Amino acid sequence: MRIRAFLVFAALIAIASPAPAAEFGSKDEAVAMVKRVQAEFKKSGPDATFKAVSDKAAPDFHDRDLYPFIYNMEGVCVAHGARAALIGKLLIDLKDQDGKFLIREMVAMSKGPGSGWIDYKWPNPLTNKIEDKSSYVEKMGDYFVGVGIYKQ
Repeated sequence: MRIRAFLVFAALIAIASPAPAAEFGSKDEAVAMVKRVQAEFKKSGPDATFKAVSDKAAPDFHDRDLYPFIYNMEGVCVAHGARAALIGKLLIDLKDQDGKFLIREMVAMSKGPGSGWIDYKWPNPLTNKIEDKSSYVEKMGDYFVGVGIYKQ
């Protein structure tokens, strides 16, 4: 009888305990973050949005391995949630390890269909290793905003 009571108790604890949060962000969470950036842009304007996106203490724009980045259509980084050193740099000719011009592709996606997913390799801020990444980018006025997931 004690074993049975213990098993029932253990099952109740397991059911009542919240599931741990996923270690990595999902595609849906990346798209949702892009939408939050766009809402901030519409509400507060470019300068306040760029500052918020680049501030690692802003919880709306930093969640595990998810962070936004914003570029103008010439390929200049105007905000970056993980690598502040990129802000202000013209990166239109930036290639990943496979030779892919990732910023060019993001600009083309933004100017063409207006939004979509781009696959490339990029340093993961949690591991500092080059990893496969897929970023959702969407046009935002004279800019594009992106948020990516690291493929596991």
